[in-house]
Amino acid sequence: MTLTDPAKAGFDAERLVRVQKRIAADIAAQTYDGAAIAVARGGKTVMLHADGFADRAAGRRLDLDTPIFSMSIGKQFAVAVVLNFVERGLLSLTTRVSDVIPAFGCRGKEDVQLWHLLTHTSGVITQIPPLPPEMLFNLQAFVDYICQHPAENVPGSRVNYAILAGHAVMAEMVRRVDGAKRSFRDIQREVLFDPLGMRGTFLGVPGQARSRMAPVVARDKRPGFLDPAGLEALGAAVTPEAEIPGGGYVTVVGDVLKFCEMLRGGGATDVDGHAVRILSPAMIDLASKVHTGTMPNGLMDYTINFRGWPVHPADLGLGFFLRGETLHPTPFGTMASPRTFGGLGAGSTCFFVDPERDLSYAYLSTGLMEDSYSIDRHQILADLVFSAIID
Repeated sequence: MTLTDPAKAGFDAERLVRVQKRIAADIAAQTYDGAAIAVARGGKTVMLHADGFADRAAGRRLDLDTPIFSMSIGKQFAVAVVLNFVERGLLSLTTRVSDVIPAFGCRGKEDVQLWHLLTHTSGVITQIPPLPPEMLFNLQAFVDYICQHPAENVPGSRVNYAILAGHAVMAEMVRRVDGAKRSFRDIQREVLFDPLGMRGTFLGVPGQARSRMAPVVARDKRPGFLDPAGLEALGAAVTPEAEIPGGGYVTVVGDVLKFCEMLRGGGATDVDGHAVRILSPAMIDLASKVHTGTMPNGLMDYTINFRGWPVHPADLGLGFFLRGETLHPTPFGTMASPRTFGGLGAGSTCFFVDPERDLSYAYLSTGLMEDSYSIDRHQILADLVFSAIID
């Protein structure tokens, strides 16, 4: 990936260096262990940088090719496949889940549609259930469990972020309309990863990635929305065969930037001199609009007392978070345009695309932080990037 002089992409180079300096200071303070960041504008990459440790305890440095556990930015990888299948006419945003997975249609879930899952308004299980790995990591077994679980709210009435269940159901929908003969992993590889050249990204942790990946370590032990020890255990336990579309991937920062560039390009990008289209401009436009009105995200309720944060709109599109109009803590930066959209992973990962400024941003880190403090970190870094744009 060739780097461009920041000035040629409208950046003040000295201001842009502030991003790397802030990352270095945070790593030195042991706020977290390491970070890999990529920034591009108008298709020109101006920053591709890694600093700190893949494994601080072992003294192993982080580099751009170190596989890092995706956390929830893997959700958007799954969403891209789901939306691709909508564009193929195999699914519709208004398809009832029970029309594809009949066992799902019970206990208040009868009228759940695909768009409810994409906007986290379906009422499916929000928390990670206490299941043994052989069920949690097996897509079909996990979906069978979800089917028997009652809805937590009336579909469309509340935004309540589903950590794993919603994306498992969507992946199983894709698998079934594909003919139910292939794994979601294979479908995703064919539809998304191979076309975009995302060669360092895998659903599950294959052997060649396990030996090089950064271990999942909670640097920040403050109790927040998720249990730090639980995340460490999840990262250590994921197998090559595990299918967790809600976040069980490993990836590298250059691959996340390729994914961002596809989104920034209206669903298409150049790969090795060839145009590759995953989605249409119309679908990207629809997916990057707010579809949850002014409803808040139940995920963030704990921050009201814990951090004194205000209640604010969830600002969810079809599978993507948006910056939105109001001033509140945001991983995409307070200076981002309202239609900025992307994804966020527990205590570590973030990516976004700002269509107004033609900007793509990808960030992976090691040494998990508590989620709300990680959002603070992402906001600061994003604002440093935006403050460096002068043209």
